[in-house]
Amino acid sequence: MLNINNNTARIKRDILARIAKLQFKGVLAKEAHHIPRDMKPKNAAPARCCIYHDREIIRMRIIASLGFSLDDYDDEKNLSDYVNEALKREKPQPPMLTVLDDACNSCVHSHYMVTNACQACIARPCTTNCAKKCIKIKNGRAVIDGEACVNCGLCMQNCPYHAIIKIPVPCEEACPVGAISKDENRKEQIDFGKCIFCGNCMRECPFGAMMDRGQIVDVIKHILAGKKVSAMYAPAVAAQFRAMPGQIEGALKSAGFYRVWEVAAGAGAAADKEALEFTERMENGEMMMTTSCCPAYVRAVKLHVPQLSSCVSGTRTPMHYTAEIAKKADPDCVTVFIGPCLAKRQEGLEDEFVDYVLSVEEISAIFSAKEIEVDKMKAVPQELSVTASGRNFGRTGGVANAIRVRLEKPEILKSAVIDGLDKAGVKQLKIYGEIKSGRLPHTSETPNLIEVMTCEHGCIGGPSVIVNPKIAAGRLEKYISAGNSDVN
Repeated sequence: MLNINNNTARIKRDILARIAKLQFKGVLAKEAHHIPRDMKPKNAAPARCCIYHDREIIRMRIIASLGFSLDDYDDEKNLSDYVNEALKREKPQPPMLTVLDDACNSCVHSHYMVTNACQACIARPCTTNCAKKCIKIKNGRAVIDGEACVNCGLCMQNCPYHAIIKIPVPCEEACPVGAISKDENRKEQIDFGKCIFCGNCMRECPFGAMMDRGQIVDVIKHILAGKKVSAMYAPAVAAQFRAMPGQIEGALKSAGFYRVWEVAAGAGAAADKEALEFTERMENGEMMMTTSCCPAYVRAVKLHVPQLSSCVSGTRTPMHYTAEIAKKADPDCVTVFIGPCLAKRQEGLEDEFVDYVLSVEEISAIFSAKEIEVDKMKAVPQELSVTASGRNFGRTGGVANAIRVRLEKPEILKSAVIDGLDKAGVKQLKIYGEIKSGRLPHTSETPNLIEVMTCEHGCIGGPSVIVNPKIAAGRLEKYISAGNSDVN
């Protein structure tokens, strides 16, 4: 996994902060064209061939951050025109991902390579374990015949010197469902008929060629217009800012949001419903139920493991229930979910109560533009009481535990957790699908509740987080402990 502390992430966050600052000043359309130049001044060291190419890539990143797809990119169109179009936009448009062709490195196809660490040893486990016999020793080093190689990886696994390495295509390697491939120009393309919007490609591309389409200008537009903009923040958000209960509320209200709702309240409602549904399913003799709070997972089942469709809980997500609360409290409000998840953007388009979805990176940019330091904010009263288990939805195992503590007979629950829907996770899902369809045996070891978190570590490991998930887990624990919340 690419560390979140990297240069492409910093560039993206810098762009978002600049956009937010200019928009709050009321000069975004006028000043947007200066951003590439300001970020790459005349005497700056280029990251590519020249600073002019760097500026062009920054310009593309700005356009994506403004909410546009780059499929119809027009290099003669002024950034001010893009800004004005964004400000006139009624609602976000799918798909939520876009590819920056000029930023794509056109990586060579994934393959194995012998390094100069090769000792041409007498044992030669690389040659003896190669079923295709495509490795020869030449001039004192193993050489792989790329035409014959089938990329099985046995040579790398057996080399005692670790002299054979895999050269991956990071975005393709990270995609759990094979939705990314090269076009005729060796540029990466996304098949949205397969894509589950997990955001792995966006997180793992070291050139930042995969970008989410922003909604930051839409939300700031409504704030500046004086509308009742209600923020709904996921529990994982608090862990990104070292916040204690009430501080996120204070920060968001200082940023201009009208009301603030913690999505842990919706998580508690979802857990109540899922516990009831699980009990009913088991009483009806059903084999298993899976959680439904992760939209990327639900989409993965729909597109890639349809055998499990009937097992997915019919309970809506915490975002949905919180947005419903917000709309009932203020029917004319603009609801904005804030979280670390790309798939929530897609879910937001389909939810009748959700108007916009901001990433953690975008809300961090708003805080930066308004010079708000969350951990120094005075805590303000929260709208709703929440449960500790609701806040725990933000990390792996939290959903299954929230269901368990609500059951009258918790001993009937046999849970399993898929922590990260990578290729191995999808394979495990397909095994459960085979059990459900009867092609594999159902045994006493088969779980009856399966929690699936598309992101490793849970929501605190989402594609737009700004803090290492292990650090965020500790912060979330402190946040939960500090809250006036019940165990259930």
